[in-house]
Amino acid sequence: MSDDKPTYQERLKGILHTDRAAPPLTNKDGEVDGGEASCAAFGYLRGIRDHATSVELRFRSGNSYYFPYSWMGTWQYNPSEGLLLKFSGDLVYLVLIKGSNLDKPLNEGAINLTRGGLQRHRVLWLREMTPEEIRQVGDTGPTIDSIEMAEFESHEALKEWVSKKAPAFLQ
Repeated sequence: MSDDKPTYQERLKGILHTDRAAPPLTNKDGEVDGGEASCAAFGYLRGIRDHATSVELRFRSGNSYYFPYSWMGTWQYNPSEGLLLKFSGDLVYLVLIKGSNLDKPLNEGAINLTRGGLQRHRVLWLREMTPEEIRQVGDTGPTIDSIEMAEFESHEALKEWVSKKAPAFLQ
């Protein structure tokens, strides 16, 4: 094992402290070898062929909720409403993510929250940002103002919730 690789504690600090990204892992030739990276709104797997098994929703309250990607069904993106994710397990769960630039590519250009991230199961976590963090990012990247989640036992209740929270998603 090489001494120049980040320690477990260093990688953990990079994951937990979203103000800086975890150092990229390198292979024996010193090239970046997958690993994790993040922006202020979400964290993702760097490797093109890497896939996460679940996505974590991080709320400003400090609570988190995890959904397996195997439960993820249809999802819709509407720039004026946000992102609506549907997870089906023991119940049906809807997650409404509101923010700006949700489909904007990050600096590296290969990843964004929608097509390069969620669609390819590379997003590890999403988090609600504080108003100060949103101001700091501005128009330079994606921001997440709020994450709302609800669970449903009936299709009627689901449609009622969507009509109140994000009517543009109703067809």
